[in-house]
Amino acid sequence: AQKKFGADGMPNGWVDDPKIYVSIATDGTVTVVCNRSEMGQGIRTSLGRVLADELEADWTRVKVQQAPGDEVRYGNQNTDGSRSMRHWYEPMRRCGAAARTMLEQAAADQWKVPIGECHAQLHKVIHTPSGRELEYGALAIAASTLAVPARDSLRLKQPSQFRYIGSASSVAIDGEDIVRGQAIYGADVHFDGMLFATIARPAVYGGKVKGFDASAALKVPGVTHVMPLETRPLPSGFQPLGGVAVVASNTWAAIKGREALKIEWDDGPNAGYDSIAYRKALEAASLKPGKVVRENGKIEDLISNPDRTLQATYYMPHLAHAPMEPMVAVARFSDRGCEIWAPVQSPQRARDTVAERLGIAVEQVTVNVTLLGGGFGRKAKPDYVIEAAILARALPGRAVRVQWTREDDLHCGYLHTVSLQYLKAILGKDGLPSGWLHRTVAPSMTALFTPNVLHQGAAELGMGFKNMAYAIPNIRLENPEATVHTRVGWYRSVSNIPHGFAIQSFIDELAHKAGEDPLKYQVRLLGPDRQVDPRTLSEEWNYGESPERYPIDTARLRTVLET
Repeated sequence: AQKKFGADGMPNGWVDDPKIYVSIATDGTVTVVCNRSEMGQGIRTSLGRVLADELEADWTRVKVQQAPGDEVRYGNQNTDGSRSMRHWYEPMRRCGAAARTMLEQAAADQWKVPIGECHAQLHKVIHTPSGRELEYGALAIAASTLAVPARDSLRLKQPSQFRYIGSASSVAIDGEDIVRGQAIYGADVHFDGMLFATIARPAVYGGKVKGFDASAALKVPGVTHVMPLETRPLPSGFQPLGGVAVVASNTWAAIKGREALKIEWDDGPNAGYDSIAYRKALEAASLKPGKVVRENGKIEDLISNPDRTLQATYYMPHLAHAPMEPMVAVARFSDRGCEIWAPVQSPQRARDTVAERLGIAVEQVTVNVTLLGGGFGRKAKPDYVIEAAILARALPGRAVRVQWTREDDLHCGYLHTVSLQYLKAILGKDGLPSGWLHRTVAPSMTALFTPNVLHQGAAELGMGFKNMAYAIPNIRLENPEATVHTRVGWYRSVSNIPHGFAIQSFIDELAHKAGEDPLKYQVRLLGPDRQVDPRTLSEEWNYGESPERYPIDTARLRTVLET
């Protein structure tokens, strides 16, 4: 094996150590470690190019290696909230710049010249006065023995020097493998003697098995085992729904065996849930005052003039994630612990929950991340990974693949919350709202973890609702109660979906009532260019992001509209 520029340890608290995220083989091949999951958003390519740019690496000689789940080593690996590039752009640049500096120092040491006379350029270090050159591969071993430069000593490139950042002139790092069908997704992981499992899960959230007859299922050719899976009490968090697993020598046999099961179900507390009836309950709640979460001015002090008042209701049903790749996970259990191969957005969360469910140390769980055939938030919830781990422990030494079907995905997944939005506005003489009332009614995703939740959480209310940026003098925002009856899971852009849908639709209706062009009306409604007061955002802004670092800036919003 070729020696690599790399090391095992990472300084505590420093997540941009090049000895963790980049290695260089003696043949010059550069390997960049990607700590975020790839689900089609191109993050493996993007982070790789950011580091390669500062490293002055030849992109045609760069490979990307996926990091396993290990938050201590690789930092936060949860791929959500559109934050991978926002959080890792600067650390990856620093990794590349630090590695470049170490290569330049290794060359300077070999030539016995000052490092200031050396500069890296496209996979080699050049001694400027003499024109001598050394390839990265020839410097890798020596560079790997050097200390990582202090962060404040690094020389980052100026934007005018960027080779790859900002350029779209390259092929995705996984593009050819994907086109040729050689990319490894969850269901592409295979081991000799592997077993395949499907699970009959309760159709109702909180349901469980009262009894079952497996005799017909065990007669299906290829079926080897039928075993019950425990249903955890509500709220279930990321734990599986439970049910009955059918294990077989191939997926088709497992599916046919599941069809042959005879199961008596106890549908539990949500047995009577009906989404059409529940919509009527949400509509009724939206017409009554709710918990006030923001109030500016006094809307009740305004004279109610039917000719100047508009109200509307917007409904969003349950949304299924339905990624192209249904849930799948492979697990193998031994006396050393549990090793997993799965398409997960949050490998550390998967690692933690498997360790908790199996009653073993986190260090005994290894989560290998494959490519994700779509995710959208669904694959941040590792219930399907836990299922595979449970079955693998019951069948030690054998790799077990749990395969969800599309029907399983739609019937037994995490549905994005149903939502009802009620808005009422009083138009002033200028045609703009002088008063604005908005009630958002929806079961909260926090109910997945906490019992008896009736109001949306701070994060949900901070997604396009409480931080609504329009310049309206009198505003009241309310959150009436709503109970939960399904597994609620965050979905791409989460609560910005119902809030944005309702607010933007309502503004278009207001523009129509005022007889104005919708775009011009929107720009007028934004008011003067300003940043929303961060004190009104606090930790409710976008998963706890810093409102000072990532402010809501109406000038940017206006530019988006005009563009």
